[in-house]
Formats: sequence, C-alpha cells, structure tokens
Amino acid sequence: MENKLIHNIPASYAERDELRNRIQAFVDDLTIQPPLSLDDLSNFADQLIREYALDVEVRGWLMVEIHNQVWKETVASIPYERRVLLLPKCLSNSAKCQAEIDELGLLCHRCSHCSIPDLQDKAESLGIMSIVAEGFTSVVGLIQNRVVDSVIRVSCLDSLEKAFPLLISNAVPGLAIPLNTSGCKDTHVDYEYVVRMMGMRSDNEARLLDYDGLRADLKRWFSKENLAGHFSPAKDQTSSVALEWMGGEGKRWRPYLLAATYLALTGGAEVPDDVQRAAIAVECFHKASLVHDDIQDNDKERYGKPTINALYGVPIAINVGDILLGEGYRLLSQCDARALTAVAADAHIALCKGQGMELEWSVSPRPLTLDWVLEIFCNKTVPAFEVSLVLGLICAGDDELLRRIFHQYSRALGIAYQLLDDIEDFKDDRPVALRPSAVLAVLCEQNPEPVFTRSLLECENLKAFLGCSENKPLLRTALERVGQMADTYHQAALTALHEIKNVELKRLLFRVTERILK
Repeated sequence: MENKLIHNIPASYAERDELRNRIQAFVDDLTIQPPLSLDDLSNFADQLIREYALDVEVRGWLMVEIHNQVWKETVASIPYERRVLLLPKCLSNSAKCQAEIDELGLLCHRCSHCSIPDLQDKAESLGIMSIVAEGFTSVVGLIQNRVVDSVIRVSCLDSLEKAFPLLISNAVPGLAIPLNTSGCKDTHVDYEYVVRMMGMRSDNEARLLDYDGLRADLKRWFSKENLAGHFSPAKDQTSSVALEWMGGEGKRWRPYLLAATYLALTGGAEVPDDVQRAAIAVECFHKASLVHDDIQDNDKERYGKPTINALYGVPIAINVGDILLGEGYRLLSQCDARALTAVAADAHIALCKGQGMELEWSVSPRPLTLDWVLEIFCNKTVPAFEVSLVLGLICAGDDELLRRIFHQYSRALGIAYQLLDDIEDFKDDRPVALRPSAVLAVLCEQNPEPVFTRSLLECENLKAFLGCSENKPLLRTALERVGQMADTYHQAALTALHEIKNVELKRLLFRVTERILK
C-alpha cells in the first residue's frame, strides 16, 4: 500500500485558508465519520486535486487537512483537559532560544522570540496539556494510560508521514497541523489556525471506550472463580478439564469484540450480566472448536502447552469439547434474547462445514483453487468474527444495516487474517502440514502441470520441496500474490466500515482490524 506524502504546501496563508474551506465543504458533502484509512485519505485528496485542478504536489498536505476536517467534531467533543498539544522544537528561534531539553521535552524559558510560549499559554488557559517534543511516540503512553484522549500535533509533513500510520491504526481522535516550512529549525505555522483548532468545543461530550478497562474486565470474567459461577458444578473430570481450559491462555478476541461492540453502541460504561454470559459463551464455542481441531489435526501442543488430547487422550478430549458447546448454549439460553442462539448455531454449522471441507480434502488431496480455499475461510474463519459482532449488536438492540455491514466487514477481515496466517507458515523452519491453504492454491493455479502438482501434493516435507532451488521462485511468487490479496482484503474490511455513523464503533473496528492483521 503506497501512500507517500508529497511534501509541498500551498504558498500563502490565504491559499491555505481557502483550501481548508473547500476541504470542509468537501468533507461535509461526504457525510462520512472518522476514522479514515490512508487509502481513503489518498483517494479523497486525488478527488480534490481533480475537482479544483490543484498541483499534485500538495497531495500530502491535502491528506492531512482532510483528516483534520473529518476528526474535528470528535475532537471538539473531548474536554480540554483530556487533550494534549504537541509542538515541535523547530518552532523555536534557534539563534535566541534559551530553553533546556530533558527527557520530557523542551523547557521553554518564555523568552518571546518564537510562537511556542504563546501557544502553550493559550493551551494552558483552556486546560490543555502542552509538550514540546519530537515524535508522536512521546504521547503514546499518555493515550494508552487514558491521561489524554486526543492529540493536536504541530509538525512538518516529513514527521507527520511517519506519525500518520500510528495515529490512524490507533484511531486516535486527533488533528495534525502542518508547519509551513520544512527543515529542522526556525520553522513557522499558521498560528491563528492552531489557536482556532485548539479552542473548538462541542456541547456533546464524547464517550470513548476504555479499552484497557474492558481488558481488565475480561481477565476477571475468565478467572476460574468467575467461570465456576457460570458453569455447571465441576464435580467430574470432564467439567474440571473444561473449566481449566477455559481459564487458560488465549487472546479472547471474540468476547472482547462482543462486549466492546455492545459498549460502543449503547454508550454505556458497564457490561450487564447477559452480555457477560454471551461473551463467555462465545469463548466456550471457540475453545471447543480448538479442542476438536487439535484432535482432527493430531496436534500435541497449543499455546506452548500440551493439548487436551495429548494430556488425556482423544475420547476425553472429544467430551471436553462437547461439554463446552453445551455450556455455551446453556449460557445463551439464560440471556434475554432468543436470536442469540440462532446466530451462534448458524456460525457453529458453518464452522463444521468448513472443517468438513478440509478433512475431506486431507483424505484425498487434489489440486486446489483459490475460490475453493476462500470458501473454506468464509465458513471457518469469517463466522468467528461475525458472530461476536452480531451477538454484541443483538444485546444492544439489533439493527439490520449494521448486520449487513458486519457481514461484509467480517468476510474481508476473516479472509485477510487467514491469508496472512497462511503466509506466516513459511516464515520459519517449522514443518507445514499439507492442508488447504491460499499459498498451496496459488501454487496449483500458477503451475498447473500434473507433474508439479502431483509432486507438491505427495511430498513428505512441504518446506523442503518448495525450498529447493527449482521451486523457491515459485514459492516466492505465490507468497507475493497471497500478500497482495491480504492487502486488498485488509482495505476492503476498512471500506466496509464507511457507512457506520457511530464514531466509537468505527474506531473500535478500525483498531481491531489493525491489531488482528498487524
């Protein structure tokens, strides 16, 4: 994904101000909510260049200003005391500056030889924290620890190019105000514009999700003590093993997605008991599928520890997976929404069908097509994301448009995730099992000769076969193709979010996309 900023800036304040007004009108017509991806910003900048016959070399500046116009209403709804102004040291007068620099940044002596003290005074009068330091990383900790929720950053386009991906992938409500000159000293900025953007305030106060707080809640929900209160009494071996397995390792993306979706849609701060039950149920279904997967693949290790089948044997492992399914459906039955069970059942059936396609192929391997492999992904991987989102949506009241958006988003996200997972198989020296994968499908489609495909599907060591001098270029080409597909589906996942009007829900899914696919 190439989005190189071209670092030219409109020459005069009048030109910049006129363009900002045009950008505001352009964004207002779009009726699109933040965040936007780099591809979105790039495409919108190109539209403006065509519409107003602008110099293509201001494209980077346009991208930054479009980003500002999209985010400004959200930033205005965040209290001043939860914003931070980040200024660059290069705004100082290098010949006369008396300031010292410590690990926190520049300590201004208020010598009045540059705009830094005036901007800091303006920020302080509003209650906005200000820091003079280089790089977005200087405020990352403040954002992660919820000291501040929004960043107003003044910087040159060179630095913004590096910081932009971080701002976007973290879906940080923020403004990026470009300096009017490049270079590392004696720069200047549109002072009035910075003051105006700092001073924006809305009567509506933003309700931002406390992601870390939710993670802490999840940790508590999946403690063995809490799970024991939700499960049937663990007086038998099967129940005890299932309880231990549920309280063990795992990223818990599914329950997180369910609960976070509910909170984003309702604007609440607390998760009701029914939503907690549904979140635990989703993880029950996931953990059950892992137990059954390990049996079917004869895997002996997961999360760096022995699998259930390795510890207790296949019959007991089957029973553990089955009891987890039962516990999941029992928990859903206790929630005040029958539709939850129907959605979970549909996802369960799709998973079994996708797994069945894999198992049937493993018995009789044959040349693969990408379409067939993508169908497996749509059955096995896509529902895992979609079911969590839809269950959270149902708990919040349901919405047909959001169901459609969640379906499109989950399809793109699930496929991108699985494509990247298939590439990951070839990044180390560990053996790769012969199974339906996108890499194998591309190899079969790009090299359909029977001699090659037969050798590929019958080899005992897949990595050794593809790592030989003759086949290594074929593998490299296949990995590049799958990587390009992953990028395409990654962007498709973000594009699917365009119709979402709830900024916090869109922020959530943006962050989730970048973390799952990173």
